[in-house]
Amino acid sequence: MLSTLLSPAEMDPEEWRLRGELTDFYHLIDFLGWTEMIFNHISVRLPGAGHHYLVNPFGLNYTEITPANLLKVGIDGRLVEPSAYAANPAGFALHGAIHETRADVACVAHTHTTAVSAVAMKRGGFDHNNFYGAQFYGRVGYHDFEGITLYADERSRMISSLGDKHVLVLRNHGIAVCERDIPTTFALLWTVQRAAEIQCQAAALGGEDVLLSEEVQRRCRDAVADLGSNIRVARLLFDATVRRMRAAVTS
Repeated sequence: MLSTLLSPAEMDPEEWRLRGELTDFYHLIDFLGWTEMIFNHISVRLPGAGHHYLVNPFGLNYTEITPANLLKVGIDGRLVEPSAYAANPAGFALHGAIHETRADVACVAHTHTTAVSAVAMKRGGFDHNNFYGAQFYGRVGYHDFEGITLYADERSRMISSLGDKHVLVLRNHGIAVCERDIPTTFALLWTVQRAAEIQCQAAALGGEDVLLSEEVQRRCRDAVADLGSNIRVARLLFDATVRRMRAAVTS
């Protein structure tokens, strides 16, 4: 059963484009094996002053998400258009708070894969000594676990923990990453996921790690921070992965 949305022809073209890209993002999370059953969230803020954003209907598998059944909600998590589905209240505090306060951010993705959740358990969090981890040196905030994220009073503390960063480690839980658009958020999430996987594998091996200097870590971070090239590479990565996913589904 689909929501009672306008047809694509009646909808703002930019909103329909974002609905299509966000649907692809959800399907990629499933394709890459990063799902947590029906839980977790990816959201994208819509243009305009209303701070409205799109998010998944609660109870659907990520493969069941379509451009038409994505929910449009306000920063309080309330539906702003009728839908046959409800939203997951656990996503409101985090996503609504970021979309309300970070004008530089349009997309937020929250996951707790095994590797990411393992790193979130460690007091030291992410190190930046592998190729991927070095790329987000200085871009990570940490938020202490307060229980399932359901309560509005935690919003300000999460935003304070995030600050001006783009990766928020939810200790004993998972991560949220946020960026200026959907492809760049996907690219950052992929980078963080790879860093977590390698960090976990390295920790399981005997022997001493080769550590990178802070100078090298900063150089790696700065090399991928140039917005012009970063946005272009993120778009290439996102589109290529979508093509690979679609080819695999139709083969």
